[in-house]
Amino acid sequence: MGDWLRLTYFNGSLWRRFLIDYLFGIVVNNICAVVVAFVILPGDPFFHCWVFSMCIGSLVMWMADGCRILIWQGGRPSLPGLLGIFVVTIPVGYFGGSYLAAKLLALPVEAVLNRQIEHASPLLIMILIVCVFFAWFNWSQSELSELRAKAETEKAHMAAVERQAMQAQLQLLQAQIEPHMLFNTLANLQGLIALDAPRAQYMLDKLIHYLRASLSSSRAETTTLAHEFELMHAYLELMSVRMGARLTYSLTLPPELERFAIPPMLLQPLVENAIKHGLESKIEGGRVEVVAKRDDKRLKISVADDGLGLETGNGVHYPNHGTGLGVANVRERLRALHGDAASLTLEPNTPQGAIATLTLPYEP
Repeated sequence: MGDWLRLTYFNGSLWRRFLIDYLFGIVVNNICAVVVAFVILPGDPFFHCWVFSMCIGSLVMWMADGCRILIWQGGRPSLPGLLGIFVVTIPVGYFGGSYLAAKLLALPVEAVLNRQIEHASPLLIMILIVCVFFAWFNWSQSELSELRAKAETEKAHMAAVERQAMQAQLQLLQAQIEPHMLFNTLANLQGLIALDAPRAQYMLDKLIHYLRASLSSSRAETTTLAHEFELMHAYLELMSVRMGARLTYSLTLPPELERFAIPPMLLQPLVENAIKHGLESKIEGGRVEVVAKRDDKRLKISVADDGLGLETGNGVHYPNHGTGLGVANVRERLRALHGDAASLTLEPNTPQGAIATLTLPYEP
């Protein structure tokens, strides 16, 4: 009980409710003072009636709320418990409050108590009516609080289910990317072994480095931009082994954005898309530039290449550029994570190539 009292002492909602009850009781006590002064005891001074009403009503309310807090821990009492509260608090509050009022008004206590006994019937009936009304008010407030708590619990449960469903969806989408990239690399490695064994060994070393770098974050919900750029560096190094001098690249990440949280494996598919659809089919190869920057309340990450671009010289679009598994995966993950607050656009680069721009809400 002591531990519970220490906890509830800091329970804001419980004491706010106690304050609401007391303020409501003050209003009811004033109404009772008017009834006593003008109906039950019309000859008594109004101020005396008001003091008696405040003392009796406040004492009854404090005892009733105290029983509810100590016995039912702030919850709703049962019907027998409610009747028990009435049996105890009404007579004790009536005579105890009368004694307190007599002391405050400097009236003879014995004469006051005798007079209260003479007028006990109408006064106790009025107090009983007030207590029943107050109990109904308190009961309804408790029921509303319970319904509100149930609604909050259900809301939290639904939010947890939605988060789990979203995480499962993200892991499924992410799992589609990792085998895709790995199989492509192993296929290239298989062909390279017969032609250039030392280079194949170097490529295998880079693949192992990439897989080790991605292991710590590939199953996590979020990673940092710094780690994501490290993964892209490992991936581009791996691709440089395969393409040789045909591939150059640069990565630009401002220091203030290094700790920005981002879903893992969100940028690598865009780099892979730029190489696969922009540079691989270009005889002389080309360059990939990845730049992260803050634009007001948004974070923009661009992956630009100077490859074949989105369309040929005669205006014919490449059918697979920007529509492959990687780009579709990124768009699905953005939609699941941020809805309309994030986007992925694919535009022509100048003088040639393509730019994929990833826009995320910036929340430092």
